[in-house]
Amino acid sequence: MKISRRNFLAVAGAAAAAAALTACGGSSASSTSTASSAAGSTASSAAEGGEKIVKVALTCDTGTIDDESFNQACWTAVSGYMGDDCQYYIPESDASDEDRETMIRQAVNDGADVIVCVGYLYGASLAWAADQYPDVKFIAVDVTQGDIGTDTIPANCYCITFKEEQAGYLAGYAIAKDGKTKLGFLGGMAVPAVIRYGYGFVQGADAAAQELGQNIEINYFYGGQFYGDANITSRMEGWYSNGTQVVFACGGGIYTSAVEAALKNNGYVIGVDVDQNYIGANGVADGTYAYNPFITSAMKGLSEAVNTALADIEAGSWADIAASNGNFGLEDGDYIGLPTADDSWNFETFTTEEYEEVKDKIKNGEITVDNSSDDATKPTVSEFTTVNYIQ
Repeated sequence: MKISRRNFLAVAGAAAAAAALTACGGSSASSTSTASSAAGSTASSAAEGGEKIVKVALTCDTGTIDDESFNQACWTAVSGYMGDDCQYYIPESDASDEDRETMIRQAVNDGADVIVCVGYLYGASLAWAADQYPDVKFIAVDVTQGDIGTDTIPANCYCITFKEEQAGYLAGYAIAKDGKTKLGFLGGMAVPAVIRYGYGFVQGADAAAQELGQNIEINYFYGGQFYGDANITSRMEGWYSNGTQVVFACGGGIYTSAVEAALKNNGYVIGVDVDQNYIGANGVADGTYAYNPFITSAMKGLSEAVNTALADIEAGSWADIAASNGNFGLEDGDYIGLPTADDSWNFETFTTEEYEEVKDKIKNGEITVDNSSDDATKPTVSEFTTVNYIQ
């Protein structure tokens, strides 16, 4: 199925994310969710022959709405598109499928006719909700038919996934070409999207190591959660103090532990999902950080893909995307990439020209990145690369 595509790198900036969060004022809470109305401009009018969206609800993934990553990027799209006519709901950390069903039910009761469900954990709940609310349109981010568990994607559901392995590859290739030889990958939970990021990172770093004839070493670990804490920070401090130069922190708020440990050891981090450079820049500006630890970020077009899906509904194109899975990679446009703005390009020797060259090779198929998301099947690497998989 074809949908309209735009260059997400032009619209998914950190300033927009910060502005969207600033706009959504007070909140109300129940035992399973926290909701907040956004303030802003009114939603766009539907195109002739389209369908006017009344209200959009965002049901968040594990974590917070201001995680400066996955949830926040999706909320940026929803609140930016809908203005006042949207609301978000945050699950408890131990939420069950039934709890997520309750959030969806509450969103419908609050008037939502479009619900954006964020994260694979909504799979089983979507199977129930799509049948229970046939007139509601569901946009499921990082959710596949397998997660939903039905024979086909429900008729009122559109799944959005990304080729994270391509973003991870670009980050790994770039950081190894930039001369870093002791790397780390800190994943949140070993779920398909995180695994693809990590395995892509390993493949990219290994490709660069082969080109350079340089031995590299990668520590690889899943924290089992999407937030940082003292235990994760302590582990990261151990990595950095033993020579790790940079860690790809991939999993919502877990990056906070990598950043904290990096700053204590003159280390660096790679952000994920969105351009997280602004976190380091703001930290330097307010005196919290002695330097900006973010070298780059492996991004996927969360905000743009959600925004485009909403626009397609109002343009009358829902039938073209409903019951399908839009899986976005470089072959589809600039839905995957590293930030190339001067302020976010913090490599020492790796150039934007080299970046565009390797990106084009992935886009045209000259480089194929293994998209395995099976935690038990590790990517093949050359004799130049040692990966320490830590349980």
